[in-house]
Amino acid sequence: MARYFKYKSSADVCADAAKLGHDLKATSDLSPLFQPIDVGGRTVGNRFCVQPMEGCDGTPEGFPDELTYRRYVRFGAGGAKLIWGEATAIEERARMNPRQLLINEATMPALEEMLADCRQAHVDAGYSTNDLLLGLQLTHSGRYSHKTPLMAMRDPILDLVTIDKATGKLVAADKPILTDAELERIGELYVTAAIRAAKIGCDFIDLKQCHRYLLSELLAAKIRPGKFGGSLENRLRLILDVIRAIRGECPDLVLATRMNVFDGIPFKGQGDEFVGQPITVSLPVETSFGAAADDPSQLDLTEPLEVVRRLVDAGIGLINVSLGNPYACPHYVRPAEMPPVDGYHAPEHPLLGVLRHFEATAAVQKAAGNVPVVGSGYSWLQDYAFEAGAANVRDGRCQFVGLGRGSLSQPDFAANLEKHGALNRKTVCRTFSYCTNLMRTKDHPWGQYATGCPPFDKEVYGPLWKEAEAKRVVPKAN
Repeated sequence: MARYFKYKSSADVCADAAKLGHDLKATSDLSPLFQPIDVGGRTVGNRFCVQPMEGCDGTPEGFPDELTYRRYVRFGAGGAKLIWGEATAIEERARMNPRQLLINEATMPALEEMLADCRQAHVDAGYSTNDLLLGLQLTHSGRYSHKTPLMAMRDPILDLVTIDKATGKLVAADKPILTDAELERIGELYVTAAIRAAKIGCDFIDLKQCHRYLLSELLAAKIRPGKFGGSLENRLRLILDVIRAIRGECPDLVLATRMNVFDGIPFKGQGDEFVGQPITVSLPVETSFGAAADDPSQLDLTEPLEVVRRLVDAGIGLINVSLGNPYACPHYVRPAEMPPVDGYHAPEHPLLGVLRHFEATAAVQKAAGNVPVVGSGYSWLQDYAFEAGAANVRDGRCQFVGLGRGSLSQPDFAANLEKHGALNRKTVCRTFSYCTNLMRTKDHPWGQYATGCPPFDKEVYGPLWKEAEAKRVVPKAN
């Protein structure tokens, strides 16, 4: 049952935000969301973004599978003009789970077909692809690689909660970090992956720097020795080298990044209600990017905004803002009504999480200047997400409104807003974490269940939910 979301209008949401000490704007005039915008020299037809949502439905070899193709057809037909393809690993050992997509010579034709099907669905739905921007998120999972952690640094905080998936135990105290030479090789793999992505028809690629995967961890690597740690210049060395190399190889490819501007610290559920509480850490905290050293629950955007400016100078043409770590402090990443099976109840009103996203995104958009920024954190607002989004775009606080989990339950959200001025009430995501629970279910022959929306896409994901539920891995549905 809903705990917090009892609103009858966007005005109710704004009034609640005021009670919490914040100023939230919303508007019923959605016209700002239907204005075209230039992204890296390309026209994008509206301000709707399908966020990079992994389906965990690839094959063990990293190919898209039946459900992957289906998802991108649904996204293509849905009317959003910025489709931010999901995390796609740049090498086998970089995969976060055994069904994550992988880009290599073998998988390129299948990924190309997936992108082509997405574009064809866009055309079949009556839209032009001339103003569609479609790309992939290139990733190296780093400490969260599923075969074994590949860490940029030993983090005295995150190491306390990092599980080596090969052993099921905490990462070993003597586990070595990646050497400078290994990081240089990973940089070369990013460039190769970008060249491959351009060849199969990506309009843009995202160099993923969020959620404490490898490039995100480097942003926080103040205590790492060598040329990739310590100073901000060193911590940016790899990403800037990769950007320069890709610019030389693929001058027409739009470069984007989904970037953490706040890492936070791990939380653990406590008490009868299992409410999340931050773990005890020693102050000052050195290894949480964007967090205040003496109070890591608070944002300090000094370094993140400087990073944004340097990335823009280097040629990044599109930025997607994210916060937190889904394995350590998921309430920062995705404000939700209900936690996933392996999570905790949020220690704050979810609206505070939404507002944290909005305020950080506004600061990034200001620092980025003319480079468009995608805002996140909207799904919990349900029916009123795009009234808040329209106000944010109108006021220059972001240029795109991104929908993540909500796009799984309603992939045609943009079309519904265009045709009816409102979302389809019957399939609005309620953020009850069914999709995450499926994703967290690992007792599967391929080591990972595919994820989607069991309540609102019952024909496909209902049977998967029942199968996982029978294994008593996920909680019974409310």
